[in-house]
Amino acid sequence: MPAEVIVPDSDQAMYDRFHFASAVQSGNLVVCSGQIGFGADGKVPEDAEEEFRNAWRAIERILQHAGLDLSDVIETTSFHVGMPEHMREFAKVRDEVLSEPWPAWTAIGVSALAFPDARVEIRAIAARRDAG
Repeated sequence: MPAEVIVPDSDQAMYDRFHFASAVQSGNLVVCSGQIGFGADGKVPEDAEEEFRNAWRAIERILQHAGLDLSDVIETTSFHVGMPEHMREFAKVRDEVLSEPWPAWTAIGVSALAFPDARVEIRAIAARRDAG
């Protein structure tokens, strides 16, 4: 089964320039690429919770473009710079946007992300319920 690339209009420049697909669908799975919590100004906010909410909004925007939402998420992986300092805030925001049944989750501490000042990058896998 061929994979289908999912690229919202707002991400088309990233796809064209860096060959960065926002997500790829294969069968009933939609795999979202890692998202950084940029603000409307294209910068990482100073406030950690705002950054985390922005990253989840980016995941949500991609899923909506694919006809899904955050309730369809079955797995997440989060990559954290300074994980011990921000995990409580991250978990708080995560619990605001996701709910039971909780998806599988792996949190990984890293020394740096692709964008300076970013504290987190989130990737997610969602499953279409309507697909056999």
